[in-house]
Amino acid sequence: MEWEPAEELTNESTRRKMTILAKSVRMGLMRVKFWGVRGSTPTPQPENLRYGGNTSCVEVRLKDALYVFDCGTGFRPLGQQLEHESKGKPVLAHIFVSHFHWDHIQGIPFFGPLYDSAENRFIFHCSSRTRSLKRVMEEQMASPYFPVDMSEMKARRDFYDIEEGRVPLGDEVTIETRWLNHPQGCMGFRLESKHGVLVYATDNEPGDPIFDKNVRKLAAGADVLIYDGQYLPEEYEARKRGWGHSHWREGINIVMESGAKELILFHHDPDHDDALIDKVVQEARNYYPRVRAAAEGMEIGIEQAAAQAH
Repeated sequence: MEWEPAEELTNESTRRKMTILAKSVRMGLMRVKFWGVRGSTPTPQPENLRYGGNTSCVEVRLKDALYVFDCGTGFRPLGQQLEHESKGKPVLAHIFVSHFHWDHIQGIPFFGPLYDSAENRFIFHCSSRTRSLKRVMEEQMASPYFPVDMSEMKARRDFYDIEEGRVPLGDEVTIETRWLNHPQGCMGFRLESKHGVLVYATDNEPGDPIFDKNVRKLAAGADVLIYDGQYLPEEYEARKRGWGHSHWREGINIVMESGAKELILFHHDPDHDDALIDKVVQEARNYYPRVRAAAEGMEIGIEQAAAQAH
């Protein structure tokens, strides 16, 4: 599928394409949808609405299987969509949490399907190197931070500890994980299937040889790389070293060195409005043509067979 400029996401032509993409799930495509694309903190102000203000959450559909990457505030509207489309039937999803900073877990207490039914099942995958995700969720909802605790959640919740390596998920789907360079750690994910390869590598600071190699190994030959583009290169050099984030220029370096086909800039800075992100994409395309910035509601379809035909 050809990329559409983000400013065209709401026009009639693009809505028709999104409908086609939704139908494509039944035909075997990998469908990726962005529910939250902002980094650090939600930004609902008008100048950010085209790209969106919700924090990190990406949905992937492969036939009937559902995979979710991170649970920022975009996790809440994803939950609303799942409630709407399930029509009372059980919801099952694998949920991968990259790390425990606020913008990657803020949506968990507001995810409706966790409360709706004991038939719903959510399989959480996360490293427990610093602490377990179950403990993080309990502490996040403990008094005085939240009005109810996890006992209100009816859904079945399973927690799996993952470290670097490869794990089969069934139906010819594999997840590969590697550590990224971020304070307290962050895990990058590579989702492989016969339909294509998606890499989710947010919250990564360049410059460390080990982590630089890790992210390039994850991205090698991928159909789509979702990558941390929080800062401008000049912002990073002037005052943001050590904060654990990257910039669009490093994203270009990674796709060119790894052979990844598409670059989607993600985790936009709260102070970067729509106009600035437009300029970033325009400049990045001077170096690599297949670049876009993630926007809430944006959907892409990945089909390996189509890629091999070109």
